[in-house]
Amino acid sequence: MIDYSAARAVAMIVQTGSFEGAARMLGVTPSAVSQRVRHLEERLGAVLIERGTPCTPTEKGARLCRHMEQVGMLEHELLGQLPGLAGEAPLPVTLDVAINSDSLATWFLAAAAPFAEETGYLLNLLIDDEDHTADWLRRGRVLAAVTTLERPVQGCQVKPLGRLRYLAAASPAYMARHFPEGVTPEGLARAPALTFGQKDRLQQAWMQDCFGTVPAVPTHWLPSSQGFVEASVLGLGWGLSPEPLLRGHIAAGRLVELVPGRDFERPLYWQVSRLAAERLRGGVTAEVVDGRAARRGGQVPEAGSLLVFPSDVPAGAYLLNRDELCRFGSRARAGNSRIGSFLT
Repeated sequence: MIDYSAARAVAMIVQTGSFEGAARMLGVTPSAVSQRVRHLEERLGAVLIERGTPCTPTEKGARLCRHMEQVGMLEHELLGQLPGLAGEAPLPVTLDVAINSDSLATWFLAAAAPFAEETGYLLNLLIDDEDHTADWLRRGRVLAAVTTLERPVQGCQVKPLGRLRYLAAASPAYMARHFPEGVTPEGLARAPALTFGQKDRLQQAWMQDCFGTVPAVPTHWLPSSQGFVEASVLGLGWGLSPEPLLRGHIAAGRLVELVPGRDFERPLYWQVSRLAAERLRGGVTAEVVDGRAARRGGQVPEAGSLLVFPSDVPAGAYLLNRDELCRFGSRARAGNSRIGSFLT
């Protein structure tokens, strides 16, 4: 039999990053947590937690954490049907999701918020490049991921989300300073660019697509989606950002496209563990609609600009009826013609 008190201690250490944090969440002493983990590791003959600041799971520890997420969801579902089984208040269920920064800065939170409100689940969002988020699934570190990988990771289901549109932009002053005669590969080789991190290849992909070559460019390193936009407005460099984040600045004249009309699109997919897919099926539904979204105001871009559906997808392929919209907690209008769903 599985020692669930010890397994829950492992999961809490990973979630909080320390034995002390796990002890506070479990209402026991740090020494009790340490003893539970040590006994479980001795029983398995394997290390489950890499001790450090923060503490991180080994591969086997990560697998155990995913199992505890499954157990937590099952218990949550059962207590909803049989509340009399509940003794003391259960610990909240936390789901680990790998996601790219640009999706987090544009559309994801608006889709995840109704799910969290409806279910009471907590989300632990782990940021990585969209070309690498699937690696978190392979390592057993997350339950689901937003990724560019179309082929299912072993043990996962995959759903297309659409395409996130990017524009290469810079300030008018920057353009006048570095590209007075227009943007060329030679000019790009001298003009400072913006790069999110070592895994970011968007700028190179855009140059290849636009000019058929990828010159070596000087770059600022800036791991922030919002920081990318602000740095572009301030004239620090040029870079690719999601179109929803740039639209207002372009309309106001604070930014211009490097090469008008040469956007770049990234296909995105939702991959989720098959073991969790059914239990999450009635939960989060992305409010990805075709420009007639009910969501307005604040800093959240209107949903129609977030993801662009492929032209060969039939209009009815993502259609949800009014009852499904209500059940899934969607804020979109029932009359919208195209809705893409994820976590289904």
